[in-house]
Amino acid sequence: MSPALNLIFCGTPAFAVPILQKLHESGFHLDLVVTQPDRPRGRGMELATSPVKQKALELRIPFTQPQKIRDNKEFRGQLGAIQPDAIIVVGYGRMIPDWMIDLPRLGNINLHASLLPKYRGAAPIQWAIARGETVTGVTTMRIDAGLDTGDILMQKEVPVSPEDTTETLGSRLAAIGADLMVETLHELARGAVQPRPQDNTEATFAPVLRKEDGRIDFQRSAHEIWNRLRGFQPWPGAFTSFRGKNLNVWDAKPLDSIAPAVSELIVDNGRLMVGCGHSTSLELLVLQPEGKKRISAGDFLHGYRPANGERLG
Repeated sequence: MSPALNLIFCGTPAFAVPILQKLHESGFHLDLVVTQPDRPRGRGMELATSPVKQKALELRIPFTQPQKIRDNKEFRGQLGAIQPDAIIVVGYGRMIPDWMIDLPRLGNINLHASLLPKYRGAAPIQWAIARGETVTGVTTMRIDAGLDTGDILMQKEVPVSPEDTTETLGSRLAAIGADLMVETLHELARGAVQPRPQDNTEATFAPVLRKEDGRIDFQRSAHEIWNRLRGFQPWPGAFTSFRGKNLNVWDAKPLDSIAPAVSELIVDNGRLMVGCGHSTSLELLVLQPEGKKRISAGDFLHGYRPANGERLG
């Protein structure tokens, strides 16, 4: 067992919480948690704390929420006084400045939810599912000045099941990533890790999702639409329009047999299908009409009585 390391943890979303929890359980000295400031949310615009801050409070770990970090002398002095062996960064949400990269002897160690250099960027889990990957994984890497371009330390492959959404796959990746981070730190402490540069020619990107990414393009194949529906849950979701109003699609499955015209509805024995590109169709299973709750396709058929040949979008 390697000696306990002094760590600073930087993170914000729920994905980062299992890693913080695992480091705490594994005997590392967590001197400080850095997370994003509280933000107004919801209809009442009340201040909401990040999941990582909530966990830090639960574990009684000191935390700070700087508005900026690059030119923040107070924050720089605070971290320098700790003299951390490593800074752990998981979904913090800010680019790490050079002074922070250079501070700890073992570097700034990031857990990224892909098999780098694939899916660099802000939404690796979402885009891996949306693009039909059957295998993804987690990577520990040393942060450098680029966007997810640092040297790879360790990796772990994880299969993507046909039932996975961003939420289910993200939970698995976080748990596996927590174990990988602990292993990486132990191996770094005893000098047993050989960092390897990323092959930039193999890089793919996972940009920040936009609301418009959730709009269903029925010219795509049913399988591609289905992948995007799974990858873009819970946001931006998958949506189209019906009779001039928004219609969210929360669950569906691709079919190869019934192939109406693109975006055309067909009702068959209590089932609701829509035509997609490449002579495929999508069976709609759970829908949410504008201003309503989610309902089954059967309830949608009973309430709205769509006719064969009506179109979505």
